[in-house]
Amino acid sequence: MDLVTLKELNEYRRKRIAAIVVTNLSDGKDRIVAEGDAVPGELGDPVASAFRSGNSVAVEAEGSSYFLNVHLPAVRFYIVGATHISQALGPMAKLAGLDTTVIDPRTAFATEERFKEVRLSTDWPQDFFKHNPLDHWCGLAAVTHDPKIDDPALIPALEAGCFYVGALGSRKTHVKRLERLGSAGLTDEQLQLIEAPIGLNIGASTPAEIAVAILGSVISAIRSRGAMA
Repeated sequence: MDLVTLKELNEYRRKRIAAIVVTNLSDGKDRIVAEGDAVPGELGDPVASAFRSGNSVAVEAEGSSYFLNVHLPAVRFYIVGATHISQALGPMAKLAGLDTTVIDPRTAFATEERFKEVRLSTDWPQDFFKHNPLDHWCGLAAVTHDPKIDDPALIPALEAGCFYVGALGSRKTHVKRLERLGSAGLTDEQLQLIEAPIGLNIGASTPAEIAVAILGSVISAIRSRGAMA
């Protein structure tokens, strides 16, 4: 990789933009494709697939051999609420390779004893995300049932275009949530991105089962996405 290509790649990394270094194995020439860039011809589908999987791969296209070296930003996953669901979900998400943080200002619940395996913050969400900006490589699950804690997390997540936004609660609870968030200035298009009821529909009932359902939705969202905006 030449110095110009390396500098370009490092800039994408700094900005948390997914990129693929496409190397023509016939002549060794490199070029960088950022996620969302148009890739015409036969190479388009393999590039799109590599962005979704995150796996580097050698491919044949238009009579030439290429190596697609994939560079994806770390996926950050924020769980809002130090609940029983979070106690199960946090370690599961970490095991799945997600950079996981549990956020809850209620220090009676957000204790190191209850969350030994994941990063923990006792900041209010609006303060936490002021110093930890969200982007579309972030996912968020709000599980407190408390609008004072959940809503200040959901608003910046929807505004930032996080790849996954889910919120715990009944359909009736969600209707009231949508009214509040709409009054806060979010558009109908943004509100439709909230997964509620949260998680895959697998009949989950225990905290651990609900955690599995949520993580399944998160993984599905990150792996099935198209080009991110």
